[in-house]
Amino acid sequence: MIPAALTVPPSTDPLPLYRYRDGLYACDLVAAALTEFDLFTWIGKNPSTQAQICSHFGFAERPADVMLTMFLSCGFLTRSTEGVFTLTVLAHEHLAAESPWSIAPYYASLKLRPVTQDYIRVLKTGKPANWGGFNTGFDWHKAMEDDAFAKTFTATMDCRGLALGPAMARKIDFGGRTRLLDIAGGSGIYSCCLVAAHPELQATVFEQKPVDRIAAKCIAERHCSDRVAVATGNMFEGNLPTGFDIHLFSNVLHDWDIAEVMVLLRRSFAALAPGGMLVIHDAFLNRDKTGPRPVAEYSALLMHATQGRCYGVGEYADFLSQVGFVPGPYFDTVIDRGFMTALKPLE
Repeated sequence: MIPAALTVPPSTDPLPLYRYRDGLYACDLVAAALTEFDLFTWIGKNPSTQAQICSHFGFAERPADVMLTMFLSCGFLTRSTEGVFTLTVLAHEHLAAESPWSIAPYYASLKLRPVTQDYIRVLKTGKPANWGGFNTGFDWHKAMEDDAFAKTFTATMDCRGLALGPAMARKIDFGGRTRLLDIAGGSGIYSCCLVAAHPELQATVFEQKPVDRIAAKCIAERHCSDRVAVATGNMFEGNLPTGFDIHLFSNVLHDWDIAEVMVLLRRSFAALAPGGMLVIHDAFLNRDKTGPRPVAEYSALLMHATQGRCYGVGEYADFLSQVGFVPGPYFDTVIDRGFMTALKPLE
């Protein structure tokens, strides 16, 4: 019997607990901006575009985008229609060095925190730090090839998926489509939640080794093996499996920079059946990328340890259109997440 937790939500809302974890590194990003770069003092004297800020400080584009988006969401900066960033009154009074109320000295002791130091490097190089802020170890994408790390990380994402998956499953309408490919689907938790809520649905989790074995075990433990299969492969190598009219990227695209996101969307478009649906389930920024603040803070965590960030609804619509998809609407679900759909036109 399929576990009830795949369809029945908890009686309480875990949102504050997830926000503690998702926003964990926001303080360190503020500390890096204040103690290493004195960013707010400079912007106060030199209102500038993102490109100009990057040029002056030697920032890479991806981490600078994440940082400036977070500071917009926190009310530290404003951005004009021409893309020029200026300080808010809050930032003038409390973040610029010349203000008598500057809190920069209060943050000075945080400069040597490992994650603050990580951000200084990430902002300058664009390359992610090691998972968890440790000084040793591989980039987590490489670490996922190790059985022990893959098992631990997959369990982490499986736990979160049990909170997010049922909410997505309750809200989504597949329009009669019945064959779903869950690309980089981890433990298979999202596929299990979806088939539990949609009796007509069959799903396949597409994962690389050794996660494929972990997924098969998790799916069997949830008594979903008759409706959720596992296929082994790398989403960046070769072609995606065909024969599916739904593709799902659940908390996948946010791990990658724009170039890689476009590769994955093109691969999806090529393999998806005409008239098929693409579902992106993730944490989304709003269209003008001024928030929501919890998502902007989560994006800072992603920027630290992965090659990606959170993307805005408008950014995804543009990416999807470039590939050939017809972007659909965005829907909120739970815990600062939601999903966006797109259709592949009929040939």
